[in-house]
Amino acid sequence: MAKFRTSDGVTLYYSDTGTGSSPPILCLSGLTRNSRDFDYVTPHLAEQRLIKLDYRGRGQSDWTDFETYTIPREALDCFELLDHLGLDKAAILGTSRGGLIAMVLAATAKDRLSGVALNDIGPELMSEGLDSIGIYLGRNPSQKTYAEAVEMRASLLPGFQNVPTSRWQNEVEMHYRETPDGLQINYDPKLRDAVLSARTKDMPDLWPLFEALIGLPTLCLRGANSNLLSADTLDRMQKRHPHMIATTVPDRGHVPFLDEPTSLAALRTWISHLT
Repeated sequence: MAKFRTSDGVTLYYSDTGTGSSPPILCLSGLTRNSRDFDYVTPHLAEQRLIKLDYRGRGQSDWTDFETYTIPREALDCFELLDHLGLDKAAILGTSRGGLIAMVLAATAKDRLSGVALNDIGPELMSEGLDSIGIYLGRNPSQKTYAEAVEMRASLLPGFQNVPTSRWQNEVEMHYRETPDGLQINYDPKLRDAVLSARTKDMPDLWPLFEALIGLPTLCLRGANSNLLSADTLDRMQKRHPHMIATTVPDRGHVPFLDEPTSLAALRTWISHLT
């Protein structure tokens, strides 16, 4: 287990594994999730150096003032982690919010990136997906046990097909704690306040941030049944960034697990272009 202290005094957890000769890959998770998002893909990328960060307020990192749970501050945390590790450059594998952070990193210090892979995220987000996030964000699930949560996910989670029960078991054990009072989220509930506060402001135009990726090896994975990244948006992304690898992952909603054969093939192609 490794930790470092940010410039504003917050202690963040990270892991650093592998010794691949290609550029290291900084793995950035989804909004409420943590570095364990990448447990599934890690065995398939054993030849790569993978650095995985728990954002502030998530996983094994410190909880702090929710007003710092913002994408710009989290992007700064990423740069400070690279500095802590003595790295001039890294590629970014960003799932959902992690992809938004990656675009901010590209727009502010592109010379420190060797490539970006976006997992089911882009410069336009569907309201259906945003609304569904708002329902559960910062709230403990109604299910009382892991078994109940597994059953719910297997039957109700939109967009996911042909997922073994064992995968849902892994998911609920990763992201909830089972207690005598029921399941509890493993992140700061005040993340909800941070996100709702941000949504009261005008949504900025994210296309310029996306266009900052032009010139970098770029991949975008989209779950075929995603309720956050539309097929139309992915098509427009590829038109603006013609060299971007655009791949749709069958039987997946938001977000692909990254160890699907389609995902792995695309990731390996992207990695082959990193320098």
